[in-house]
Amino acid sequence: MENNSSYHPMQVVLVSSFIHEIQLAQLKLENNGIQSLIVDEHLNSIIGTSFVEGYKLKVFEQDYERAKSIIHLNKTD
Repeated sequence: MENNSSYHPMQVVLVSSFIHEIQLAQLKLENNGIQSLIVDEHLNSIIGTSFVEGYKLKVFEQDYERAKSIIHLNKTD
């Protein structure tokens, strides 16, 4: 088994049924120097499950708290 010392755990910072919300959040994070990954971005076009499961935006564990505050900074409930 290969030792992967470059592995960095990621956490889901946002879940949404709307891809545009995930993409806007990803842009906010990118503008603040935080890398992120959209999980299941193309799944809806294949099997149509985004409204059930939602799209997920993941960030590295060390950026999670900062990313969460950036995403929710101007969000109203």
